Amino acid sequence: MSKVYLHPTREKSLLRRHPWVFSKAVERTEGRCQRGDTVDVYSSENVWLGRGAFSPDSQIRVRIWTFEPNQSIDNVFFSQRIQTAIAVRQHVIKEANTNAYRVIAAESDGLPGVTVDKYADVLVLQLLSAGAEKHRDKIIWSLNKCFPEHRIYDRSDVEVRKKEGLEPIKGPVQGVVDAPIEIHENDVKIIVDIENGHKTGFYLDQRDNRYISAQYMQDAQVLNCFCYTGTFASYALKYGAAHVTNVDVSQPALDMAKQHLIINGLDVEQASFVKKDVFELLRDYANSESMFDHIVLDPPKFVDSKSTLNRAARGYKDINLYAMKSIKSGGYLSTFSCSGLMSAELFQKIVADAALDAGREVRIIKRYSQASDHPVATNFPEGYYLKGLLCQVF
Repeated sequence: MSKVYLHPTREKSLLRRHPWVFSKAVERTEGRCQRGDTVDVYSSENVWLGRGAFSPDSQIRVRIWTFEPNQSIDNVFFSQRIQTAIAVRQHVIKEANTNAYRVIAAESDGLPGVTVDKYADVLVLQLLSAGAEKHRDKIIWSLNKCFPEHRIYDRSDVEVRKKEGLEPIKGPVQGVVDAPIEIHENDVKIIVDIENGHKTGFYLDQRDNRYISAQYMQDAQVLNCFCYTGTFASYALKYGAAHVTNVDVSQPALDMAKQHLIINGLDVEQASFVKKDVFELLRDYANSESMFDHIVLDPPKFVDSKSTLNRAARGYKDINLYAMKSIKSGGYLSTFSCSGLMSAELFQKIVADAALDAGREVRIIKRYSQASDHPVATNFPEGYYLKGLLCQVF
């Protein structure tokens, strides 16, 4: 087995079972250490710390598979990890009455760089680390064992793979996926474009938040910003909203938002669809007399790195400020950040600053988070990325 030795005192995070070893922590290597190879990690005092996948191109030089010295990284290992992940998600399937959920959430399920989402009878695979790619065949074998008669589609078409020395990959792995898939959650039907949709095709992490926010939309005039395919709107109208205005820069997304209302038997006349930049539209609303009972802000990720955090904070503040100016007294704001580098504390501070500048009194009445099939392992706090606030605005 190849070995990686750390500089003195750099073993502290591994002793806390954090699964990443950064390049600056590595003093030297012994033996074959090629991309994706399994290596044993030792402290500077030759104490065994963990077994992981080596990535010579990445700042994360080793991603730990196991902290058990006698555990091999083989078919049994991947099969057991996947079976455990499935078992802990059974309550999600029952509670949300859904046929779509995240099966594997990478490091949070002990499989660094491996993400698998299930949409009806299709599994969508993302392998984003050198180790995950190295063991592709074992992972697919294990998925077939756990989900017989399922189709598999690869959506590893993301730029982050290049940081691992890997090229993006996209396409069928098993079976044919040549049409959108219909799923359901909380009695709402949703069409998922696995081949061309965002991420693995859809945002399963907002499932609980779609349901919760809809409970505050009865008889409401709702503004759904960055609506994508309009699932917040489907929930809103299903639970009694008077009207929903959907806003996005993508016409195909708006077309799908309308289609979602149709397949759910909802009245399209109770919705409008606006193709426009959300920042520009919110400024227009703030300068007019247009007021809403509930505004949803679910923007794409603004923060790609620590260097863009300040710019992203200004963006979050702007949209929240202008949204607050367009909410009726006593109305609601559901505001989200899916940026992992944006802490919950900083996000709340940004919303508070926006309230101050908007001249509105705002109370946080509920905190949103990612759905429970997107767990956060206590040894991997980076797994907590989706945070949101349900605010009442006066």
